[in-house]
Amino acid sequence: MSPEALIAVAKAATIALGGMLPAWAIGKTASKAMESIGRNPESADKLFVPLLLGMAFAEAIAIYALVVCFTL
Repeated sequence: MSPEALIAVAKAATIALGGMLPAWAIGKTASKAMESIGRNPESADKLFVPLLLGMAFAEAIAIYALVVCFTL
């Protein structure tokens, strides 16, 4: 394979994994938070900020993958 083809494959793998895994993590986080709120509705106020922080950190990983893809 030519170097250009290898770079294209590396970019594709980076953005694929960098998009799928953080999306899975955000979905899992939201799912567990909604499950917890469903079991204990009073905990909604206590869960909101940690939920948003966790989702933001997972989304930051996706943005890092995008930056890596652009720098390759």
